[in-house]
Amino acid sequence: MKTQWRRTPKKTDLATVVAWLENGDGAVLYIVYTDQYYIPYLSFSLLLKLAPSFVFLKVQYHHNHTQRDMGLTTIMEKPHAVCIPYPAQGHINPMMLLAKLLHFKGFHISFVNTHYNHNRLLRSRGPSSLDGLPDFRFYSIPDGLPPSEAEATQSIPALCESVPKHSLEPFCELVGRLNGKEEVPPVSCIVSDGCMSFTLEVAERFGLPEVLFWTPSACGVLAYTHYRDLVRKGYTPLKDMSDVTNGYLETRLDWIRGMNKDIKLRDFPSFIRTTDINDTMLNYLMKETEALSKGSAVLINTFDTLEQESVKPLIAMNPRTFTIGPLHLMQQHVHDDRLDHIGSNLWKEDMSCISWLDTKDPDSVVYVNFGSITIMTKEQLIEFGWGLANSEKDFLWITRPDIVGGDEAMMPPEFVDETKGRGMVTSWCPQEQVMKHPAIGGFLTHCGWNSTIESISSGIPVICWPFFAEQQTNCRYCCVEWGIGMEIDTDVKREDVEAQVREMMDGQKGKMMKNTALEWKKKAEEAVAIGGSSYINFDILITDVLLRK
Repeated sequence: MKTQWRRTPKKTDLATVVAWLENGDGAVLYIVYTDQYYIPYLSFSLLLKLAPSFVFLKVQYHHNHTQRDMGLTTIMEKPHAVCIPYPAQGHINPMMLLAKLLHFKGFHISFVNTHYNHNRLLRSRGPSSLDGLPDFRFYSIPDGLPPSEAEATQSIPALCESVPKHSLEPFCELVGRLNGKEEVPPVSCIVSDGCMSFTLEVAERFGLPEVLFWTPSACGVLAYTHYRDLVRKGYTPLKDMSDVTNGYLETRLDWIRGMNKDIKLRDFPSFIRTTDINDTMLNYLMKETEALSKGSAVLINTFDTLEQESVKPLIAMNPRTFTIGPLHLMQQHVHDDRLDHIGSNLWKEDMSCISWLDTKDPDSVVYVNFGSITIMTKEQLIEFGWGLANSEKDFLWITRPDIVGGDEAMMPPEFVDETKGRGMVTSWCPQEQVMKHPAIGGFLTHCGWNSTIESISSGIPVICWPFFAEQQTNCRYCCVEWGIGMEIDTDVKREDVEAQVREMMDGQKGKMMKNTALEWKKKAEEAVAIGGSSYINFDILITDVLLRK
């Protein structure tokens, strides 16, 4: 069958294009672009049925030709994105979601982990888990740390010191090798974690655009950008570690543009809680946020209606700052079963928790998960456990083997007897599936951003127990700005856990939080729908940044 083309106006309404796609048998939308701009085309050739929904064609456009004879010299050049996350679970997961979206839009993907995490993925997901696809491949580079087979997140300060020094040249060599491979297209862009700004040097060497993907919340990123101001104004380093508990952290910061006037030091990412001006994390975040303006674009896994005020100051730093989330909801636009087997969990998932949830009533289960990095004392673990038991609510509790520093996370036998039938404790789970399950009624969380945005997107209220980094900021926004959460004291007591779990599941405040969370869920769904803010931003990212010559 002869390929037929339909030229659309440059500003064709997205809904119109989608209607053409749905109504045309085997329709494929082509984005045809020149050095100056792009033009959407629609092909109805049955021969092209197997092509992705979006295919990118590089063309030469001759203005002197008529519309009937467009004079298009077509060269099939698949764009090639190299995706490199910061080497921790909470960064790898959203980068994987972004990579899958790019792949479905027609990009060849090279996904780069560290050797350590590459090997962990092979152990957790099986020896063939990183075989990938012909156009979705996995590679690894060293992180400079001593070899280890531990099933735990490496030291974050150690990674921050080592990776920029020891991964730069290996990453540069990898990009060079990829460019020399005949079976893959030349690298056309780098998509790097915002906390891996050393990759900008690689992009510069090869003359490539580089997108900086910041995986925290927009409010968390905004707070990090003010670390330098806090040092200059004398708020940090602390004079003494007693400042953490003596009320000093209640100091208000009414000068932070984009934040509420009553934001406090305690609400800022935890790395300011140091007495050392040379503290690794304090200095690392100051350096990384100063690279915001250098990226070809900045991406944040959030949506406009949730964090518009936080995003505005970031746009002032880099006008090409795009909200493209929630990324896990954006996956609804990916229709490629071949990607289903490609995952990124570094711990082996216990799928039996889903069938356990299937036996429970709607909104009856408290989900408890403190993420991939949180470390607590054995005493804190026991207080959480008995608080959950005494609440008399059903619960699904994720306790990593390493959650109690150096010790195996174990509750006493009497706890197991007390909660038999209404409590399930396991080491890791497919969180996105859990959060979407109708049985989940509330979430006891560390307020990591992936957990927070998934909770918001699922309409689930939260009890917040932040551990470190911008989790304190997310906690503040959940409890105050967004109205979906309440905070539990760092010095956790079982009585407080019991009371807050009961309030979240049965109390009046809990009902208000649930209603507010459901409103945010609706807004999140609107953002990722066709024509929504995140949907449009993602298309602009591709056409105006990643494919712009």
